[in-house]
Amino acid sequence: MAVETDRIDELRRRVGNDPASIAFAALAEEYRRAGRHEDAISTCMAGLVRHPAYVSARVTLGRALVETGKYDDARVQFEHVLRLAPENLAAIRALAALHERTEDPAPSNAAASAAPYSVKMAGASAASSPDAQTPSSSSALPDLESFLAAIQKSRGES
Repeated sequence: MAVETDRIDELRRRVGNDPASIAFAALAEEYRRAGRHEDAISTCMAGLVRHPAYVSARVTLGRALVETGKYDDARVQFEHVLRLAPENLAAIRALAALHERTEDPAPSNAAASAAPYSVKMAGASAASSPDAQTPSSSSALPDLESFLAAIQKSRGES
């Protein structure tokens, strides 16, 4: 716990000394890992004012929002990430997990438009997999599920 606090203190000093620094994202992630979700959210929100396209900060913000039960706000962040970086695995996985958690009947347009590109990216490494499914253009969820299954299979996960 002391190492965790030391790291947070160090990052807080860095951000305090240079408010324009991208160290805010690391600070927010440390807050999130320490269970300080509201601190993570406020740190991300402040930093994203200066760095609105900082993808990893948006992923951290989305994760912290999920952990506080703010699912709609989290979905907005993950979808924003996918508009900026359609191949972002963290956002794809988080959006799929959020979909499962909330049992959302249909993913949003941002997820649907990002998923086919992401599945194509995974197709190169998973093409030899007999379990790999062909992407469906009618729904993003099967694309995300296929993509995640291919990743898990390539890593030897079940």
